[in-house]
Amino acid sequence: MHLRVFKILKKTKVEGPGIRYCIWTQGCSRHCKGCQAVHTWSHSGGVLIDTNQIIDEIFPMKDSIEGVTFLGGEPFEQAEAVGLIACEVRKMGLSVLCFTGFLLEDLIQDKKNKLLLDNIDLLIDGEFREDEVDYSRPWVGSRNQRYHFLTNRYNEEIFEKYKNKVELNISQDGTVFMNGMGNFDEILQKIDLVKLNK
Repeated sequence: MHLRVFKILKKTKVEGPGIRYCIWTQGCSRHCKGCQAVHTWSHSGGVLIDTNQIIDEIFPMKDSIEGVTFLGGEPFEQAEAVGLIACEVRKMGLSVLCFTGFLLEDLIQDKKNKLLLDNIDLLIDGEFREDEVDYSRPWVGSRNQRYHFLTNRYNEEIFEKYKNKVELNISQDGTVFMNGMGNFDEILQKIDLVKLNK
């Protein structure tokens, strides 16, 4: 099976607890106003990667990362492929964090989501809402977004332990990629860069 991917960041400290392997899925039908990741909306963008290739890349890293984070795009629009990876990641003893614009109550109604939901430790649900912007909680940008502790791996202690942070990654060809959570426009203005998706 293949997963359509926008980007993979092999090690990041700002997309969930600890050091994480992070997969941005490509494709999202929700199109939330003010989304910071509009470049992940197209269902024909990104690259198709075999799920086994991704799993094989994660395995040798299992002792140097805490887990894997899925975001997007919308991971649940590729629930079967993401679920396969999440299942194998959990077998490695790693944690799984997944972001979604859908609500958990709706996701559990669709059988295709079961494998993925069964292999998530922390689900953060709810669309980004520009009129409810709030960066006071880790990894989220609006007040409506909710944390679901689906296993006992994490709990409310994360709210004290982690704060929103941003990483700036510059590739060898000079491409700049910013990830994490915060006011990206404000940050880019301070470092005299422009937002790439405008």
